[in-house]
Amino acid sequence: MRFFSLEGKLTLALFVAIGVAAALALVIDSLIGRPWLSFAVTLVVGTLLAPLYARGLTSTVASLFRTLAGSVTSFKDGDFNFSIAAERRDELGDLVRAHNDLGRVLREERQGLFQRELLLDTVVQNTPTAIVLTEPHGHVVYANVAARQLLNSGRRLQGLDFAKVVSECPAAFGQAVRDGGDTLFTVPIDGEEETFHFSQRSFNLQGRQHCMYLIKRMTREISRQEVATWKKVIRVISHELNNSLAPMSSLAHSGRLLAQKGDLARLAPVFDTIEDRTRHLHLFIRGYAEFAKLPQPRAARVPWAPLLEAIASQFPGVAIGDPPAIAAWFDRAQVEQVLINLIKNAHESGSAVEDIRLDVSQSETETRIDVRDRGTGMSEAVLASALLPFYSTKRSGTGLGLALAREIAEAHGGRIILANRDHGGLKVTLVLPRPLGADATVTPATPGA
Repeated sequence: MRFFSLEGKLTLALFVAIGVAAALALVIDSLIGRPWLSFAVTLVVGTLLAPLYARGLTSTVASLFRTLAGSVTSFKDGDFNFSIAAERRDELGDLVRAHNDLGRVLREERQGLFQRELLLDTVVQNTPTAIVLTEPHGHVVYANVAARQLLNSGRRLQGLDFAKVVSECPAAFGQAVRDGGDTLFTVPIDGEEETFHFSQRSFNLQGRQHCMYLIKRMTREISRQEVATWKKVIRVISHELNNSLAPMSSLAHSGRLLAQKGDLARLAPVFDTIEDRTRHLHLFIRGYAEFAKLPQPRAARVPWAPLLEAIASQFPGVAIGDPPAIAAWFDRAQVEQVLINLIKNAHESGSAVEDIRLDVSQSETETRIDVRDRGTGMSEAVLASALLPFYSTKRSGTGLGLALAREIAEAHGGRIILANRDHGGLKVTLVLPRPLGADATVTPATPGA
């Protein structure tokens, strides 16, 4: 037992009280000479003095408890600039020192957190990407400098209804917000076309659902990518031409020598090889020419069941949703080519066949065809460039699949939307407008027909 502990001090106080009571009893007994009366008088005096003695013993401790309670309340309110000066060598002294250490640690952590928040806010405010954060009711709670300049002419956005802000922006931006996910849109600014990458994310902040919008200007990056793309196209075409023309030139020379020698029997393999290389070169050039000279779509009434059955026959195992009862209105050959390219890309993404799914949905104004997979998805950089002509992450890819799909969609007045899926994979959406008066109900095909 420590002498200066609370237990030691209480033991000492009881020992003193007992000693004083015994001394008082002896004094009274010496004066009265009657032990029982002396005991009664001592008991009465002790009862009257006990509250005063207890208050004297606990007053310091009670005051310290009140101080600790007030300090804890200050901590709860976020005020950590509170410490207690009490020099004690008992358990209460240990508690006070622990309390002061806790306050110091909380002050240091709050100061560090404040510095980090200041640094983060400085970085976010000065980033060229426009960032807008909205609360569950759609009001803006945070917007950086780029967002204010892009969406509100540099004026404050906090507190405004984001839907109202969007309604005053170009229609392409409003459409991107309604579609959600990641997409590219183009708007005219100061007489020039500017391309932006839009993304939208939801998350919980302080127990409430918030939404964050990011808008990044992509015009310069796309321009640089286009220059790099043209250089790549020139290299690819030059490579293919050299691979075909060099052996053809050599074979032509060999054929001339054989003809001069009159060895006509050996000329047939030479001509066959030249014909084969010429055919390969023709197909290669035609693939690029088809992209460059995509014909205008010839829209017509297209029942869904035969189209989806044709897709299913080419890709067994791919899940295909029920065909809508209302016929579509587009160029079947071109849209079918788009769907073939999208499903082939889903196969090549590493997704299992059974995880690839094609679904069609229709509204009064548009048709949406979704192709989902569980492949590797796309990074932000690839999402921003995937629809560009000749852009490919595949070693032997031409970069024409998604670019051709985009060209066909835009020729129909629609668009292509790319978005990564939760838990991995990609969703590619082909959106096509539905002209007024083009609706026609068709009878769904009988399964297996």
